[in-house]
Amino acid sequence: MNERTGIITFKGNPFTLVGPELKVGDKAPDFSVVDNGLAPVTLASYAGMIKIISSVPSIDTPVCDAEVRKFNQGAALLPGNVVVLTVSADLPFAQKRWCGAAGIDKVVMLSDYRDRSFANSYGVLIKELLLLTRAIFIVDANDVVRYIQIVPEVTSEPDYDAVIAAARKLI
Repeated sequence: MNERTGIITFKGNPFTLVGPELKVGDKAPDFSVVDNGLAPVTLASYAGMIKIISSVPSIDTPVCDAEVRKFNQGAALLPGNVVVLTVSADLPFAQKRWCGAAGIDKVVMLSDYRDRSFANSYGVLIKELLLLTRAIFIVDANDVVRYIQIVPEVTSEPDYDAVIAAARKLI
């Protein structure tokens, strides 16, 4: 598997990403994750939709919590052909519990706990932690990657304004 260094740090320490380095214009790779009811979800589950996909290390951390809440607010303002997905390695049960407690009703939480399919396909697996790094991908209705933001410091929030601006160009 392809390993990449010099892209992210976690609390200032360099870490290794595993998987391909996707580029804007690439065909979005398929993946197999599960939703909070343990039902399988793939890229095709959202065929014909614009997909804002955020990967996070764990929803039980302050930065991930803030990020999902922010995207939940933003998702409420987007048209019906746009879906906001958040993928983590958290167990689906933990995601469901957290979403209920946090009132998350617009973001779709997906779990990559089984085999890190999304993480390995999108190049966001942190080798040393076996968690997903903080990243955003926007995939258009034809499953072409139109925007990528790998957050350099895992404990920092993404640039939300840039994500929303990129998404609005596709609407």
